[in-house]
Amino acid sequence: MSPAAPLPALVEGVRSGHRATLARAITLVESRKPAHRLLAAELLQALLPQTGHAIRVGITGVPGVGKSTTIDSLGSHLIAQGHKVAVLAVDPSSSRTGGSILGDKTRMGRLALEERAFIRPSPAAGTLGGVAARTRETMLLCEAAGYDVVLVETVGVGQSETAVADMTDTFLVLMLPGAGDELQGIKKGIIELADIVAVNKADGANLARARAAAGEYRGALHVLGGRESFWSTPVLTYSGLTGEGVEALWAKVLEHRNRSEAAGALSARRSAQQVKWMWTLFDERVRERMRAEPALRARLPSIEHAVAAGSLSPTLGAAKIADLFGWKDL
Repeated sequence: MSPAAPLPALVEGVRSGHRATLARAITLVESRKPAHRLLAAELLQALLPQTGHAIRVGITGVPGVGKSTTIDSLGSHLIAQGHKVAVLAVDPSSSRTGGSILGDKTRMGRLALEERAFIRPSPAAGTLGGVAARTRETMLLCEAAGYDVVLVETVGVGQSETAVADMTDTFLVLMLPGAGDELQGIKKGIIELADIVAVNKADGANLARARAAAGEYRGALHVLGGRESFWSTPVLTYSGLTGEGVEALWAKVLEHRNRSEAAGALSARRSAQQVKWMWTLFDERVRERMRAEPALRARLPSIEHAVAAGSLSPTLGAAKIADLFGWKDL
């Protein structure tokens, strides 16, 4: 069955949790072919009633903090509790070649062997926020396939991580202990989005440093304030390597979800995410359609060259592009 297999077969295969069909469905939503896009839209609409029931957790952190090790440990713990876990791992892509490491499965040795786990690595390919272009659609497909926990691992470049916060229920920021200045990981924009902060590698000789770092982060968070009125962002320590503290970390995720539901914030957040998602997709379609127009394709190189050379301001360059479509007042 190809990615463009008949819609009923795809719908039934995903609903039944057939892993190969789920993988094909994800390949379909990632495709940029017009025919595939139409089928993907119909597929997602057909599966919509089976979506929205999973616990969605975004996980980010600086490179080397142990995101994959954490997910391997956390995912294994959740499967032992009877959950089905989907991991959407976005790999760093080369800005020159577009290539991707796609090595997450090798870094999640235990989880990769679990029948109740599904790991989907996708190249970020420069997508804003370190999240693959179709991560949102992939998340819905996984939910429709029966995965009740979805973990989204971002590139963790420390730039714009708002994309993952805009598609998950709980945003988890991982920190390192003792990396010079204890506040090295505090970037105001990211921390303001954090629902939970967790200091990894709290084991062996690192234990005291992890606890000290956690204390520093708590002090910083007290100054910055919380993301939501009903929730004060907690700071935990744990070890992704040994699993110590992972159970408490998950308990805190559940506590955040329960309080969000009680306050009506969970449904409000998801509704806002849906609308924002729609406009993001619309903007993407408009840009693609514009670039496909013959008039723009002929004139765009000269406009870009002038802007790059400094002979044309970006503001006037954008106006010239709009003029090509008759948008004089844009």
